[in-house]
Amino acid sequence: MLGQASGIYDADMDRVLKITFAVLMAAPASASAAPARVAAPLYDAVALNIGLNCRWQPRCMADQRKAMQRALGFVGSKHPPAWRVQLCNHNASRGRNRVDWIGFNHCIRNTTLAPLPPPPRPAVRHRRRSAVERFEFDSSFDGVAA
Repeated sequence: MLGQASGIYDADMDRVLKITFAVLMAAPASASAAPARVAAPLYDAVALNIGLNCRWQPRCMADQRKAMQRALGFVGSKHPPAWRVQLCNHNASRGRNRVDWIGFNHCIRNTTLAPLPPPPRPAVRHRRRSAVERFEFDSSFDGVAA
């Protein structure tokens, strides 16, 4: 009787082990397929920029992404002058490589912006001539000492 129970137990255990093994082998394949579709924030520069600006708050990130899409659509359709894009990039920058897209979107659509005036030209400085140079190039000097 012990042998029969042992044989039944072995057959059931063998079936359970095979099913468990099949499930465990299928689980890593499906788990690794999900991250392949969604890029990690570390490799997605835009998501990383927005996440850092918003401190990973979902509502803020959604607003930033919406503003980015609107601003890029506006720039693509209206083709604003380069000075306006540069000015808005400067105004909306939040550090070295970070951009506040809501600020950029408001700035790029602002019709009252004017181009920056050119920087003032430096004053022309004339080199002062030495006494020898003035003496040599003086046209009234005839070479005779008085």
